[in-house]
Amino acid sequence: MKKILLFLLLPTIFFAQNVNRKYVGAKLTDGVLTVKTSDGDYSIRLISKSIIETSFVPNGQTFSPDSHAVILKSSNENSYITETSKKIEYSHVNPSISVTIAKSPFSINYFYKKKPVISEKGGYIKKDSTEVLEFNLDPKENLYGGGARVLGMNRRGNRLQLYNRAHYGYENKAELMNFCIPLVLSSNKYAIHFDNPAIGYLDLDSKKDNTLQYETISGRKTYQIIAGDSWEEVVSNYTALTGRQPLPARWTLGNFASRFGYHSQAETVRTIKKFRDEKIPVDAIILDLYWFGKDLKGTMGNLEVFKDSFPDFEKMLGD
Repeated sequence: MKKILLFLLLPTIFFAQNVNRKYVGAKLTDGVLTVKTSDGDYSIRLISKSIIETSFVPNGQTFSPDSHAVILKSSNENSYITETSKKIEYSHVNPSISVTIAKSPFSINYFYKKKPVISEKGGYIKKDSTEVLEFNLDPKENLYGGGARVLGMNRRGNRLQLYNRAHYGYENKAELMNFCIPLVLSSNKYAIHFDNPAIGYLDLDSKKDNTLQYETISGRKTYQIIAGDSWEEVVSNYTALTGRQPLPARWTLGNFASRFGYHSQAETVRTIKKFRDEKIPVDAIILDLYWFGKDLKGTMGNLEVFKDSFPDFEKMLGD
């Protein structure tokens, strides 16, 4: 029985991702593995022991090494490849995360501490209006991430638009909520960050066929696989990759005065004076509405201060 189970499990790992994609050759140069195929080149580099980056450059396209998000410098100087007639393995001297490229049928499979993490399914696919990166999913894993959305924690089954836009007046569902992040986190303790700012979609198995797809209208076909032994490690590795925000100034943690809008300079000054008179601590006042006009309709978005109501705006700010 054990032999039969092993036979059934192996094809889910080494699965031909594209019948038309043929392995041509590979070389390791300055720690970067270049894999040439019949329809383009893979460029793979180890950023750390827990993060690996893959870029696909289709034939006829050029590649920009500049990232819009990644700040972590690569530590691929200790990387090496092991090659046989059937496959290539690329990893660190003391491996944690690694990639295995099967030559025929061609496939790309990622591992963390020798355990399967994720594999390309179709890999790169060119469609009429978009370019797609496609991966296999474990039937039981939950998927999180994608940015601010009102969809519940597990977002598997959704096709998420990557386009920043507010959704006003939502109730119990909003597919877009102010900002998006091209990041998918898995309950299997790994994440995929798609390193491209262009608009597109994250399809988190919406067709129920155990498929993850990143769709974009343009830009790099670059992604980083981020792994860890715990959720804390995965998140820490991701924030090391893309940067951590500095601690906020102490005053930002204080008490703010805010309402739907202060209609005039006099009202604003009077409000702060009341805080002072009542000895209530206050560190900031939020001027949200009305500083640009008497009414919202027709003036929202005007960047000029409405001098009728705020005659000496600069002095008020200084005070």
